[in-house]
Amino acid sequence: MDKGRVFRQLHEGHEIFLMPNPWDPGTTKFLASLGFKALATSSAGFAFSRGLPDGAVPFDMMMQHCRDLVAATSLPMNADLEKGKGDSPDSAGETVFAAEAAGLAGCSIEDYSGDDHNPIYDFSLAVERVAAASEAAKALKGDFVFTARAENFLHGKPDIDDTIKRLQAFEAAGADVLYAPGISDINLIRQVCSSVSKPVNVIALPSFTIAQLAEAGVKRVSIGPRLTTIAFAAVRDAAREILDKGTFEFSHQAMPFSELQQLFSQGAQKDI
Repeated sequence: MDKGRVFRQLHEGHEIFLMPNPWDPGTTKFLASLGFKALATSSAGFAFSRGLPDGAVPFDMMMQHCRDLVAATSLPMNADLEKGKGDSPDSAGETVFAAEAAGLAGCSIEDYSGDDHNPIYDFSLAVERVAAASEAAKALKGDFVFTARAENFLHGKPDIDDTIKRLQAFEAAGADVLYAPGISDINLIRQVCSSVSKPVNVIALPSFTIAQLAEAGVKRVSIGPRLTTIAFAAVRDAAREILDKGTFEFSHQAMPFSELQQLFSQGAQKDI
C-alpha cells in the first residue's frame, strides 16, 4: 500500500479530517484502534517522554522514533521534524529523503531557526528551504505529502500579513499542505484558508470545534502535544492525591488493564 497516496487522498477529500499525535508505539497502536485515518508524531510529545525539552531531540533520535511509530501501525504517519537536519536548503531536502526512508507518508518542516535572537528564518531562506524540500518530495518514487510551516505566532511575531505572505510563497514553492500553528482566532484562520489554495492544517485549541474549523476552510486538524500533556496531567493529579490525601480514588478513572492487555496482545501478532 502506498501510504503516501492514501494520505494525500485524505487531503483531497471533501471532509475535514483529524490527525492525532501519539508519542510512542503504545499510544500509536491505541489511537489507531479507535478509528482515526492518519496519525502524526509530536516533537514535544516525544521529547517530554524522553525527559527532554521540546527542540532538544537530535535528528537521528527523532528519525528512529519515527521508524518505531511507523512500525506500530498500518496507518499513514506524518512527522513533525521541526527545522529538519539543518538550516540550509540542501538540509531541508535531505530531511525529506530521510523521512521517506523511515516509512513516513509525509512530514513538516518549520521556518523557526531555533535561534532565540533571530527565531524566524529570513523570508528568502525560508522559501528556498521549502522549495528544496518540495523538490525532494516530488523526486521520490512513492507519493509523499510535504507540509510547510510558518512559525510567527509561536515565536513572538503575531503578524498575520507576514504569515500569509510566507504561506503563499511556500505554496508557490511546491508545498502540499500549509500550516501556521499558534493562531487562536477563528477569523484569522478563515483569512489564512481563503488566502491559499492548498490544504491548511490547524492545531486543535479549546476554543475551536471541528464544525467551526471546517466552515473556516481547514482540511486537517492535528492535536500537537496535547494528548501528551493531558497524560502528564493525569499522572500529576494521581500522584498529588496519593501524596496529599493518602487515597487512590484516581484508579476509578483508569482504563481497565484487561482492555489494554487485549489490545496489545493483538498488536503483538499483527499491525493494527
